[in-house]
Amino acid sequence: MSVTISPNQASILTEAAQALQQHIRGQVILPADQDYEEIRRVWNGVINRRPAVIVQCLGASDVIVSVNFAREHGLDISVRGGGHNVAGYAVNDNGMMIDLSLMRGVRVNPQARSVQVQGGAIWSDVDRETQLFGLAVPNGHISTTGVAGLTLGGGYGHLRSKYGLTVDNLLSVDIVTADGRLLTASEQENSDLFWAVRGGGGNFGIVTSFEFRCHTIGTTIYRCAPFYPVEQAGDFIRHWRDFMASAPDEYTSNAIFWTIPDLPVFPEAARGRDVIGLLGVYCGDPEVGEKYTRPMRELGEAILDLSGAVPYLTAQTGWDPFFPHGNLNYYWKSSHLSDLTDEAIDVIVGMGAQKPTPNTLLLLWHFGGAVRRVEPTATAFWSRKVPFMLSFDATWSDPTDAEDCIRWSREGVQSMQRFSDGGSYLNFPGMGEEGDALVRAAYGGNYERLVAIKTKYDPTNLFHLNQNIKPAL
Repeated sequence: MSVTISPNQASILTEAAQALQQHIRGQVILPADQDYEEIRRVWNGVINRRPAVIVQCLGASDVIVSVNFAREHGLDISVRGGGHNVAGYAVNDNGMMIDLSLMRGVRVNPQARSVQVQGGAIWSDVDRETQLFGLAVPNGHISTTGVAGLTLGGGYGHLRSKYGLTVDNLLSVDIVTADGRLLTASEQENSDLFWAVRGGGGNFGIVTSFEFRCHTIGTTIYRCAPFYPVEQAGDFIRHWRDFMASAPDEYTSNAIFWTIPDLPVFPEAARGRDVIGLLGVYCGDPEVGEKYTRPMRELGEAILDLSGAVPYLTAQTGWDPFFPHGNLNYYWKSSHLSDLTDEAIDVIVGMGAQKPTPNTLLLLWHFGGAVRRVEPTATAFWSRKVPFMLSFDATWSDPTDAEDCIRWSREGVQSMQRFSDGGSYLNFPGMGEEGDALVRAAYGGNYERLVAIKTKYDPTNLFHLNQNIKPAL
């Protein structure tokens, strides 16, 4: 809930914020400033919030000064890394937005196979630098996603079966806590805090720097990407499910309901067709990947097939054009599935047939290999043993479609409850409207430990504009 500021309070705050400029290297931006409208905008076009003050930070010292200022003036704090969060937690009304988007430095240590990444970087920043050495950090499916948000929420991506979640490859963080301290958290130092940030979201502070383990994958992967007629989706998904039951760690895959865009890059006959795609990345020898995935590419006559050996950077950026910054509206939710039974597939196919807009996706995510070998209590990210997830990626441009899109996602989640353990992926939270119930279900048996760590590091809940874990009273 936002705080209402009276005209007199706004005048006092403006004077204080102008004075704040003398104590930081970055830029203090107020509503009257020329760049304010552009800077306050985030990826999700439906988000339209107006902070009282924005601080564009250039380093950890700026973040510390900003946190102390917000605390002393009773301002809500939102934190912008990449600004890609579906719920728009990066920006608030009448509070302070601490903007890290100018802090995008990336430094690779190829000998140690590690990389240091500043808190405002996006994943394309990281990919470009690590790929110079044939290295990669497991990350998401859209390269414009912020490093911070994806990591703190867990991090499902193209390499998950082989190398796990993004948090499984996190070595340390530098983090500014609610009392204005800069701490390093790792397995050796502040290990309780390190455990919590690996999936616990932005509840515990503002991460100014991440250190990740890199993996040698080369610069070319094999992408499996056949798109079949949606009318046969049930059969294709059953084949995909059975195929993935014995998939090697090298192969990570999703099944996706999609409408092929009316763009010149696609064959004219395919444009506008509703399809079921059986998509995957084989992170190994591309020739082996081609042979291994052949059964998925020979299930029938494909409407479109984008399979082939491609640069890793191409695979990482392939979906970027369809989810541009600020130009579309998003309401994405998810449900972890305990199993993918024939009955569940029938329900999913029904939901896919009711996709509310051509921009909307319905995705089945398979989880195997490294993701499931980690114990649920090893990190804050609880949902380690679920084999599948269904995400409802409602996306629209016409404001009149908003109601149908939101209803479709919510009804979809509800329809999956009988196939689910109740958990979900908190990086796809809709608008987080379920509040505490959503958070408790996602963290399961880790919730009480997270509460204890939140109470230790943020007892007043200064960092509450997130999927909030409330401190103990």
